Amino acid sequence: MTDLVTLFPRQSVPSLAIPLAGGGTFDLRAESPENFTLVVFYRGLHCPICRTQLKDLEAKLDEFAARGVGVVALSSDTEERAVDAKSSWELPRLRIGYGLSLEMARRWGLFVSEGRGKTSLGIEEPARFSEPALYLVRADGTLYFGSIQTMPFARPHFADILGAIEFVLKIDYPARGEVIDL
Repeated sequence: MTDLVTLFPRQSVPSLAIPLAGGGTFDLRAESPENFTLVVFYRGLHCPICRTQLKDLEAKLDEFAARGVGVVALSSDTEERAVDAKSSWELPRLRIGYGLSLEMARRWGLFVSEGRGKTSLGIEEPARFSEPALYLVRADGTLYFGSIQTMPFARPHFADILGAIEFVLKIDYPARGEVIDL
């Protein structure tokens, strides 16, 4: 059994470098956002909720950029499935990473599920895949905010995250949830 990892605000996040659909590599350590990098972990091509979520994210990329936030969406999908998602979900600007190992998913505190056949999109779930999460990582590589889920439902809305980022930047609000020792 693999130990579950908890990432804490104000602590460094694990390294993360994976290939991007359409070419290139996303390397979190090489990112240089003005304020944050938003790392969105999605379930994969099979997930209709991911499609809706990432289409919303694509529509808000300029708003994130205006707040100094770089954005990437990652999954454990194969290159073929990631390229298919990027194309069929109409995500021309969103960076879509693929090939996230389940071991790396665990290092980021993600939950893993077993496939259960075809989804409502008629696409087979992979044998195993990570569940959704999103992290707002400061430019210095420390965690500011995290949301990890065991199910595909009830995800944070990007409009809410944008509003929170605006508030955080305006008053220099500190990361919370940072207490490790009780």
